[in-house]
Amino acid sequence: MEPKYGPHNGNSPRYTGIRTFMKLPHVQEVDDDIDVAVVGLPFDTAASYRSGARFGPSSIREMSMLLRPANAYHKMNPFQRCSVIDYGDLPLLPGNIQESYSIISKAYKQFAENNIIPIGLGGDHSVALGELRGLKEHYGKPLSLVQFDAHGDTWDNYWGMKYTHGTPFKRGVEEGLIDPHSSIQIGLRGTVYDPGDLDVAKEMGFDIVTADELRLLSPQELSKRIKDRVGDKLVFLTFDIDFFDPAYAPGTGTPEPGGFTSAEGLSYLRQLPKMNLAGLDLVEVLPALDQSEITAHLGATIVYECMSLIGKFGITR
Repeated sequence: MEPKYGPHNGNSPRYTGIRTFMKLPHVQEVDDDIDVAVVGLPFDTAASYRSGARFGPSSIREMSMLLRPANAYHKMNPFQRCSVIDYGDLPLLPGNIQESYSIISKAYKQFAENNIIPIGLGGDHSVALGELRGLKEHYGKPLSLVQFDAHGDTWDNYWGMKYTHGTPFKRGVEEGLIDPHSSIQIGLRGTVYDPGDLDVAKEMGFDIVTADELRLLSPQELSKRIKDRVGDKLVFLTFDIDFFDPAYAPGTGTPEPGGFTSAEGLSYLRQLPKMNLAGLDLVEVLPALDQSEITAHLGATIVYECMSLIGKFGITR
């Protein structure tokens, strides 16, 4: 059966019209006719250095207008296989992270109840805790985390604050939202507060692939390592734009030199294995620091490639 929802048919110039992701219909009544929902998470109060990622969702949507529906690499059109909408932004509250978490959690629980895979547009990485809470509330079990990121975000606190964009996955383990023993963090690099910071994450149970280690792996080898790690468990895939080198993604709040090219990142993503995806997100795009909107364009492309993976493998839950 033809999917009910998909992008605009292209009979008008791509730069016209209301800014939804790839001109997807803006729908806020969830039902069984929806497979995937793009969701804006405009929150950056938990950023530790540069603020402004609250404007990431609008910038990503703007640059998504450049994307065309068919995927030349996978040789298919994901929108012919999945019904996809843009749900719009959740009404998150600057300065009130706990209430914002409640809003995210409630929405994500509703998506899961309707068998919809949400793709969040951040926002700083703290939003992931709200996403995980909502998914766990519905599924009743912890999820496996597949994380592309320069930072592990497993610190205990920033300045005594437990809820920041550097702590969501430590909180996620503590709250039973994440099973660290079936989770993997990919691309970690840069300076840390203590020489043993990565060892702490390993002791929690995470498999760590540093940037230096990743450069020794082919996309196919990484894919196998991920599949061996997560198996058939429910997966939350999270992609921080600072996985990329600042030369390719300057518009982010905590850039780290020595990252990956856009070509490398897309290659890793396109080779991801079949996973039982419960939700995904793309976070930390900060438009005010972007150059020629290349960061937002790359972020939009990452989201599209995730949609393509869903179209390729189907929804397996």
